[in-house]
Amino acid sequence: MRHGGHIVVDQLRALGVRRVFTVPGESFLPVLDALFDRPDVQAIVCRHEGGAAMMAEATGKLTGQPGIAIVTRGPGATNAMSGLHVARQDQTPMLLLVGLHAQHDDNREAFQEIDIGALFGSVAKWTAVVRSLERLPELLARAWHTALSGRPGPVVLGLPEDVLAAESDAPVAPCSCVARPAPDRATMERVASMLATAERPMVIAGGPGWSEAAARDLASFATRFDIPVAAAFRRQDSIDNRHPCYVGHLGLAIDAPLAAGVRDADLVIAIATRLDEITTGGYDLLRSPGQRIVHAHPCADEAGRSIPAALAVVATADAFTAALAGLEGPASPRPWAQRRRDLRAAYAAWSKPVARPRPARLASVVRTLSDTLPDAAIVTNGAGNYAAFLHRHFTYKRAGTQLAPASGSMGYGLPAAIAAKLASPEVPVVALAGDGCLMMTVQELATAVQHRAAIVVVVANNAMYGTIRMHQERTFPGRVSATDLVNPDLVALALSFGAFAERVDRADAFEPALQRAMASGSPALIEVVVDPEAITPAATLSEIRAGQEPGAAKS
Repeated sequence: MRHGGHIVVDQLRALGVRRVFTVPGESFLPVLDALFDRPDVQAIVCRHEGGAAMMAEATGKLTGQPGIAIVTRGPGATNAMSGLHVARQDQTPMLLLVGLHAQHDDNREAFQEIDIGALFGSVAKWTAVVRSLERLPELLARAWHTALSGRPGPVVLGLPEDVLAAESDAPVAPCSCVARPAPDRATMERVASMLATAERPMVIAGGPGWSEAAARDLASFATRFDIPVAAAFRRQDSIDNRHPCYVGHLGLAIDAPLAAGVRDADLVIAIATRLDEITTGGYDLLRSPGQRIVHAHPCADEAGRSIPAALAVVATADAFTAALAGLEGPASPRPWAQRRRDLRAAYAAWSKPVARPRPARLASVVRTLSDTLPDAAIVTNGAGNYAAFLHRHFTYKRAGTQLAPASGSMGYGLPAAIAAKLASPEVPVVALAGDGCLMMTVQELATAVQHRAAIVVVVANNAMYGTIRMHQERTFPGRVSATDLVNPDLVALALSFGAFAERVDRADAFEPALQRAMASGSPALIEVVVDPEAITPAATLSEIRAGQEPGAAKS
């Protein structure tokens, strides 16, 4: 006989879980007790449930298996919502376990009582409360399967106190294999036929399930057909950015030639991406008359959902890219070869840093990261204008090296970096954050120190919420409101946690500081003091305020 906590942990072990992220709560004390007896399942003690949920999401994104967060009811569960929303919009497998009040107090508004379904129903793929200890293994296995199947995403399972405290001899439940849909021969023959008649084809790559094999297969297909490949929003690691067919990132304020190239494409092959609002420029880039779209996605309901598709294909990224790589190449050069070269040249020009105000030009800092980090290094970020410099100037070389929230969540970079370092301790991990972004989860530096996650956090400090200031100056120039920040001494703050820390105010001082941080062997923070005028990679605040912003396609 085992209590419910042991049943939870044993089922997670059977599913292959080796790490859970938690802020401890009295509602799931039996689970904490079981973790004491199972040292092969590491409990990462976090400082905020939002950080724990983001670490679980990043684990799911990096490994392809659900990341696990365990939180308590009421405020613990609501705090975790931010990470759950990232998992939803980023199509990441994740499992949130929530300790609940005892069932005999249902519907009394007991202490911290919440309705799991009502609270998480619009975000989670499935929510349930375990009412019987005998069914706990079965429901955990189902939650795992649901998080992985079709369009991956978050699942929430409520664990009442009395269920966890009870005892049972319920055995570990087997987990059914998740279907990995692949295109059939007829589908690929149709894709080949569409390619044969296309004049301006393009690939958009992104979404869940990308592996090094998928990236290689995509590169092989792109090389054989000389076809331009663009990355979906914050999925730049789906192909080596050095590949001659890579033509840029469909993110915010994309390069005008790339936007024109997408609009002008007569055939778009979209792989695993949702074709979300940002990737499609507000759903407007893929509306050209006569444009045909092949949309491959592991979920049948997702293919062709946001943008009508001429051919909807139910397939994982791995399966579809392997099928593309197996297509017979053209017998003669395709008419779009020059178009691919032009788009690549435009990307190369766009990605070069533009001289912006001092101190510490952020574009130069990002280029230093790109040029000095090894190909396998993992780079994370949250949200803010600082991220535009990363997306524009960093060259991603391998699959699984970008952890960035397509949901646009601030505060994500630091917890994601911790999760990445714990999953791959031998790989350098760097988080880029803005001052506003960092302060949303800065307490997780304590988690990094406690668990010896030797990450490097590079924080760009311009003492403002830069994205909102940019929009503010465009819409209401000169009328600054609620975007200035008074920050703590970030170096002193990091040192107080026990991390290595330095401040740089010149771009040429960054690389030596980076080398010292990486050699420190401990979590490290480098504060980069940036000029508030350098609000975007292409425009200053003064230019935006005066309506003289250099041209770019604004999505």
